[in-house]
Amino acid sequence: MGKSIIRIKDVTKFYRMGAETIAAVNGLSLSIKQGEVCCLFGKSGSGKSTLLNLIAGLEKPTSGQIIFNKKHIERMNEDQLAEFRQKYVGFVFQSYNLLPTLTAMENVTLPLIFRGVPVQERNERAMEMLKAVGLEGRANHKPSEMSGGQQQRVSIARAFINSPQVVFADEPTGNLDTKTTYEMMDLITGLAKKNHQTLVIVTHDMELSEYADRIVVMMDGKIERIDEQQQSGGEEV
Repeated sequence: MGKSIIRIKDVTKFYRMGAETIAAVNGLSLSIKQGEVCCLFGKSGSGKSTLLNLIAGLEKPTSGQIIFNKKHIERMNEDQLAEFRQKYVGFVFQSYNLLPTLTAMENVTLPLIFRGVPVQERNERAMEMLKAVGLEGRANHKPSEMSGGQQQRVSIARAFINSPQVVFADEPTGNLDTKTTYEMMDLITGLAKKNHQTLVIVTHDMELSEYADRIVVMMDGKIERIDEQQQSGGEEV
C-alpha cells in the first residue's frame, strides 16, 4: 500500500434543521492510502455518506481540511471542483444514475465527452470497459432494457473509464440481490486492485465491509474505531 492520497484533518459538517444544528461529521481526521479499499461503515445517520460527499468535493465542510494529493479540496470553487472530479474521481451510486435515453455505450462514454476525447477513441475505450464488466453484448441497450445488476455494471464501467485515482461507491449494491451483490463487489474491488486505484465504499452491510483493507466504523459523525483486515474479499478480474 502506498502513500496517503487523501488526508482529512479535523473536519466538521454542520446542518441547520430549524432551530437545531446537526453535526453530521464532527471533528474527524483520517488518512486513506493510494491503492487501498477503504470502507466507511455505520448505521443510517452515522455520517458516512456525508463524509464521502465531503471527500469527493460534492459538499463543503463547515471547518477542517480535506487534502487530495496536496490539493486542498475545501478551498476549491465550483469550477475547480468540477475539474477535480472529472480528472481524478469516479462514482458508483446505489441508484445507478444512468441517463435513461442513452444506451449503455453512450452512458459509459459520458466522462470522456466532458474531457474532449475524440468520438472513435471514446467508443473504443467504452467497448473495452463494457467487455471488462461482461456487457459487450448489451452496448446498444438502454437502462430500461437491462436488469438492476446489468445497470450497475454499466455504472461501474462509467466510473472506471477515466482511470480515476479514486472511485467512490455509495451503497453500491443497495438495490441488488445477494448473488448479484457479491458479483458487483468482486468486480469493483477487482478492477480497483488491478489498476492500483483507491476505492472508498460506503455501506451499512457488514458482509460488504469484508471486501475492504480497512473498515472505518462511524457513529454520530465520528470514527468509533478502525478495523484493519489482512486481505480483501475481492478477486482479480
